[in-house]
Amino acid sequence: MDKLTVLNKIKEIGVVAVLRATSGEEAIKIANACIDGGLPTIELTFTVPGAVDVLKELSLKFDSKTLLLGAGTVLDKMTAESAVKAGANYIVSPGFDLETAKYCESVGVPYMPGCLTITEMLTARNAGAEVIKLFPGSAFGPSYVKAVKGPLPDIQIMPTGGVSLDNVKDWIAAGVVAVGVGGELTAPAKKGDFEGVKNNAIAFINAVKEARQK
Repeated sequence: MDKLTVLNKIKEIGVVAVLRATSGEEAIKIANACIDGGLPTIELTFTVPGAVDVLKELSLKFDSKTLLLGAGTVLDKMTAESAVKAGANYIVSPGFDLETAKYCESVGVPYMPGCLTITEMLTARNAGAEVIKLFPGSAFGPSYVKAVKGPLPDIQIMPTGGVSLDNVKDWIAAGVVAVGVGGELTAPAKKGDFEGVKNNAIAFINAVKEARQK
């Protein structure tokens, strides 16, 4: 799948499930629950034990129409390379790394680095990052996006951290292209409630749709 198609799909859905888990088995169950809830855009973080193997298993189990699989918490080029080889369609980082950006650009895979300041965002965009992950989003909130888009009206931002069902409409209204959601979506999995994860996935998708209609 080419870079533009991946980015357009993420923006179309408007939600990326940030998947953290204590085991590969739990991660796969969470991914299944998200997919069952109609949420195909999933970011498997490298904090999950055996993340590369989980990426491989998910990429073999689902086609790209059913699951748009990303790798998160990617800190360097080597990790990015192993993720792409395992089937990741996009790479997400908590911060910006130039070598990772260059690698992703060379293989045509979207790189969404975490940035806070305008300088960081400009550096990342100049290195080929088309969507910037605002992280941690909870540090500033939706009003910060509005402030950034004053001097940078075309910047494409995806906040992660601090996004909830209560405030997702505020993020969308501020002009973000998508939101990354972790614990607020996947928390029921800690109690083995994967139906709860599915219901949260449905709720977040619907919340974004409703917010975009206003």
